[in-house]
Amino acid sequence: MPNKQGHETSSVFVALVGRPNVGKSSLTNQLVGEKVAIVTNKPQTTRSRITGVITKGPVQYVLMDTPGIHLPRNKLDARMTQTAAASVKDVDVTVMLFEPAGTFTESEQTMMDALRKSGPALAVINKVDMLRGFEELEARRQEIVRLGIFEEVLTVSAKDGTGCDALLEKLKTYATPGPHYFDDDAFTDMPEKELVAELIREKLLLFMREEIPHGVAVTVQSFKERPDRDLVDISVEICCERKNHKGMIIGKNGQMLKKIATAARLDCEELLGVQVNLQCWVKVREGWRDNERLLDDLGFAKP
Repeated sequence: MPNKQGHETSSVFVALVGRPNVGKSSLTNQLVGEKVAIVTNKPQTTRSRITGVITKGPVQYVLMDTPGIHLPRNKLDARMTQTAAASVKDVDVTVMLFEPAGTFTESEQTMMDALRKSGPALAVINKVDMLRGFEELEARRQEIVRLGIFEEVLTVSAKDGTGCDALLEKLKTYATPGPHYFDDDAFTDMPEKELVAELIREKLLLFMREEIPHGVAVTVQSFKERPDRDLVDISVEICCERKNHKGMIIGKNGQMLKKIATAARLDCEELLGVQVNLQCWVKVREGWRDNERLLDDLGFAKP
């Protein structure tokens, strides 16, 4: 189908998979040019399949940033891992990200076994900005080549964008002719409410102690635009598993919750382009990560 410039349009659907914290969300944000996935130095940051959209002329790239593959410890983890595995079934090509060094984990081995039986796959070595020299990078590249799974091994730095243009050029070869599935100016298919919830969860991950962030979920209870001015009223529920965690999230005299909400509000205002009145409420839902009904209520759908 021709676009406005008369060129034949095409689309390529891409699944990004890999171990937790390998840089899938950072690469998605770098390629898209917008913040569509939260990024922290804590593993298991991404919990759902987030779609980033890039349109360059006649070609539209649809990126599925999946949860990191790991051995599940609870029902939430199991759903996350199932989401990552399901992503590779309905795409034109799978991109598996690797650390620039280190042994392959058991979960990585499992994913690579699955890729042997699925469609085409590319390997991408991320964080090349951290390597000391060409020999180290070439050794890693050859290690992956010998696996015999991937059609090509590419190298990128999601941090500074090195190699990203070459990756897009390679992905373009997998595009199939047809209409664009999203508007050409779209950068994600996530509703604004979900993006807001993710921004708040990012601040929880950044500011809270290790044991708390992965036991919280964020849901937007109301999202209302005021008709008389450029302002959005947003009410958010932060769900945690324990009463003492609630106290830690709120903090002494409410200071921690204020810090989280203020940082999140600034990001929300940048995202929405209007002023935001953000109200955050903390509730305890014990054992929610192992409760199928609560997982459904909180939006963690089964893939």
